[in-house]
Amino acid sequence: MTKFLDITQTIGRTPVVRLNRLAPPGVELFVKLESFNPLGSVKDRLALGVIADAERRGVLKPGQTVVEATSGNTGIGLAMVCAQRGYPFVAVMAENFSVERRKLMRFLGARVVLTPASERGSGMLAKAVELAAAHGWFLPRQFENEANAEIHARTTAREILDAFAGEPLDFWVTGFGTGGTLKGVARVLREHRPETRVIVAEPDNSPLLGSGIGQARRADGSPDGAHPAFRPHLMQGWSPDFISRLAEDAVAERLIDRVVPVAGADALACARDLARQEGILAGISGGATLAAAREVARTAPPGSRLLCMLPDTGERYLSTPLFADVPADMTGEEIEISRSTPGYRFDAPAAPAASAAPIVLPAPKPEAAAFVDAALRDPEQPVVMFALEWCEFCWSVRRMFAHFEIPYRSIDLDSVAYQADDWGGAVRTALNVRTGMRTIPQIFVAGELVGGSTDLFAAWKEGRVQDRLAAAGVAFRHAQQVDPFGFLPGWLQSRA
Repeated sequence: MTKFLDITQTIGRTPVVRLNRLAPPGVELFVKLESFNPLGSVKDRLALGVIADAERRGVLKPGQTVVEATSGNTGIGLAMVCAQRGYPFVAVMAENFSVERRKLMRFLGARVVLTPASERGSGMLAKAVELAAAHGWFLPRQFENEANAEIHARTTAREILDAFAGEPLDFWVTGFGTGGTLKGVARVLREHRPETRVIVAEPDNSPLLGSGIGQARRADGSPDGAHPAFRPHLMQGWSPDFISRLAEDAVAERLIDRVVPVAGADALACARDLARQEGILAGISGGATLAAAREVARTAPPGSRLLCMLPDTGERYLSTPLFADVPADMTGEEIEISRSTPGYRFDAPAAPAASAAPIVLPAPKPEAAAFVDAALRDPEQPVVMFALEWCEFCWSVRRMFAHFEIPYRSIDLDSVAYQADDWGGAVRTALNVRTGMRTIPQIFVAGELVGGSTDLFAAWKEGRVQDRLAAAGVAFRHAQQVDPFGFLPGWLQSRA
């Protein structure tokens, strides 16, 4: 058995595994499991690369604090490397990223500074820059740092070449966040396996690369504001609200053969399929990358071989929509199993409520007002929710409706179908004018406004929603001792 001098020596050499049930007929589909890195993600490589490079160049002094903006995985990797090498670490992270990520970083000794969700990736990056300048801390600048791409060229790419030595590799599929994996691996493939097509996946409702619009930059290469095509999306770690310098380099060097848009629902479905049909635990970004790979595989020539990157483990997403339908308490079927023998016990915890943030929108359009009116008058769909795909409050309502088996229509104003000419924004404005509310979601029963998520939960506890459903002829499952506020995710409950 191999012995290692410290934990960082175990980074890399992650396995390539063939999928046996999820690949379309006639092709071979492989995945590279970056969750096998010691802290569970591909960003362990980045963390080691940028810290080791800074040490070699003498720009990181012994005992100096490291600070970085992160959606979580880079921060976890840096917390590990900094803990091992004796550097204090401060992560700057938007509050809407999964709670388990910030807990892992703190468990590793890091401090986590949260920024408002409304400020997105640009806000947490600006805060990290501000902290570094004010306190003399070292900022790795993962989005521009060439050491990020270089470690992938030296490790990830070489592992792929070794895995497919003497064998064909027709497609390599990846997402992008910092752009380090994309640039580092794609450069090596272009040199040593030029026949391999590089496929990049991104959220369909936030097509930064697909838009063809460049990223405004400051003199140091950092982004100058949010990209105009950005929209909030489900894929944590993918596509911040700007195009990183490293990803832009990959575009400029023509390292990308195709960009594939991926819907959030498809990302969730593929992550669940990986777990339930292949026994592989991956996160939403891994599900999204697999969705892109399967899309490519459907039209690939017979006998094609594809490799898909799975950046991290599903355990990073326990408080996200990926696990929204996975109950903590026993289901009816599980209760029956428990009752099939003499002894059993179970609990049903409750949780407090939270509130949503207001959004200011421009003036309404008549055609949008007519659309809202028609949606609320539809007798076939009396329960209507105006929602956002990425919104945690909306996902809380979806969970409640699923639990009580309430049929409903969800009008997702940020989805691709509503993006042309900002139709979603026009509908939202008309909705706000009609109701006097500026928050999302807004839920209606038979054309009558119930309110937002917490309004719905409060009305349910009082029995008013049940009465409206019955009057409208909507069937639903009656369940006792269920506090609807418990459907809120953990990070919202913590702010209640």
